[in-house]
Amino acid sequence: MLRGWKFEIQLDEKSDKAIYLQIADAIIKDIHSGRLKPGDALPGSRNLSQLLKVNRNTVVEALNVLLIEGWLISKERQGTFVSDTLPDFKSTQKTNRETSVIKNTSIKHYHLQIDDGNPDSKIAPITELARAYRQIFNQKARWQMMGYGNELGDLEFRTSIVQMLNHQRGMQINEQDICITRGSQMAMYMTAQCLFVKDDYVLIENPGYKPAWSAFENAGAKLLPVRVDKDGLLTADVIYYLKSGKKIKAIYVTPHRQYPTTATLSLKRRLELIRLSNKYGFTIIEDDYDNEFHFGYRPVLPLSSFTELKNYVYIGTMSKVVAPALRIGYLASNDGCLVEKIGSLRKIIDVQGDSIMEQAVLQLIKDGTIKRHIKKATNHYRSKRDFTAILLKKHLRGKATYTIPEGGLAFWIVFNKQVDWLQVSEKLESKGIKIITPDTYSLDKTVNGIRLGYGSLSEKELEEGIIALGKML
Repeated sequence: MLRGWKFEIQLDEKSDKAIYLQIADAIIKDIHSGRLKPGDALPGSRNLSQLLKVNRNTVVEALNVLLIEGWLISKERQGTFVSDTLPDFKSTQKTNRETSVIKNTSIKHYHLQIDDGNPDSKIAPITELARAYRQIFNQKARWQMMGYGNELGDLEFRTSIVQMLNHQRGMQINEQDICITRGSQMAMYMTAQCLFVKDDYVLIENPGYKPAWSAFENAGAKLLPVRVDKDGLLTADVIYYLKSGKKIKAIYVTPHRQYPTTATLSLKRRLELIRLSNKYGFTIIEDDYDNEFHFGYRPVLPLSSFTELKNYVYIGTMSKVVAPALRIGYLASNDGCLVEKIGSLRKIIDVQGDSIMEQAVLQLIKDGTIKRHIKKATNHYRSKRDFTAILLKKHLRGKATYTIPEGGLAFWIVFNKQVDWLQVSEKLESKGIKIITPDTYSLDKTVNGIRLGYGSLSEKELEEGIIALGKML
């Protein structure tokens, strides 16, 4: 039954990719190339482990991944085989190659990309995450892992997130008040779809976070911009809209560290916003996108932690805590009906979350890995922030103003004279440097400031980028 297939792979123990994933990807590559064909039998896990000189459990994990993804099928008492239902790779590869040729003519390559506050993937606890995956596959029965779970997320994982929010962020929620999502953008989308109807109005910070605006508009809502200063959004603008007679359904805010300006909403304005929300019945959608990394005494508690607030949706993410590729976000609300609607929508579009990923991250929370990583990462980012501040003082002196942030992964820099950002961007691109221009977070008139992320860049890259920016201005 076994075909004459010789499995050739060079395993790299120093690679960021786990060994079981290297094995799985190598088998997929042989399926793509035609060396393994539909119906071909694979050697047993014991034989493969001896061939590759790795632990048998590692091979079992690799095979489980391929079974889940549909590359392989398991036949009782017969073994493991390449799936009979695979795409026509020859035609697919041809199409992809042709498409690639067309697309590559317009792709620009940059040796330096200054983002808006991404984390440093190089310090992500990848090894620990891979270990957690192995433990889960070894400890849990396969039938338990492969079945459908709760649309709101794994109960034990939700319980862990609830404990974190209640103990560290002063909230008062339970497991039924929270839904685990594939990143915060999915949380934003589902909130919008379940909260808004056509022609509802939503207040948004301007400048602000455009992906959230798109989610609201997609649900039929209309945007009303609220100005921002050094103390956060202007509640005077909120009052103006409320008295205009428009149907204000919600306000979207980033009060802990406003995006993009990094301003913290003052206590006076927090209390005023809560009072207005309760009086007029609109929902506060609070996006707490980078709460974990704080360099002062402690982070400011969320608006959603105020017990008197009647209507809120709180959105957070673990993507910056572990790694951007880890798509785990969450939303919490004191509106049980809204959470139920969101769960129903989740069932329609995604059935459930990634329960195996949730269990793996839960393992990292339980064994203290996440706590240790946050402490290590905070020190790492504090040093990067201080280094960036030195560079800005040296190369942008007299050209711009900025405040050294008490947390997060970005500076907000406002320039002393009006800048032609299209021209600056084009000149930087000619040098292989990509920046995010201010129109990215402006609703109408473009603001004269940029958000400079320092978390993902090396000191050498930060210096090159800031020097180049200073010379352009």
